[in-house]
Amino acid sequence: MADVEPDQLKRAVESQHGCTATLAQSVPVKETFGGKTVWEGVVHVFKINGHPKASQAYAWSSPIEGSDKRRFFAVLHVPPITSPADAVRAAIVAESRK
Repeated sequence: MADVEPDQLKRAVESQHGCTATLAQSVPVKETFGGKTVWEGVVHVFKINGHPKASQAYAWSSPIEGSDKRRFFAVLHVPPITSPADAVRAAIVAESRK
């Protein structure tokens, strides 16, 4: 399945965080845990305007297991999240707690 268009991720950032977003760059990320790849893909870095705490956001999507739908992630660049890999790691941890 093809990845989503950056425009869809831009809309996800803007709707989830109430700001305007502009694509700055796309960064490949491979997150491993215990020697296994737990997530691999491209994280899009957006410059954002109108948010009180962040000037950047990281966005990506992943397929939902057992479905043809995708889940969108839009994580703000707010410490301790200071890189695309940090954003992916935080989302994985949040998912594992559900």
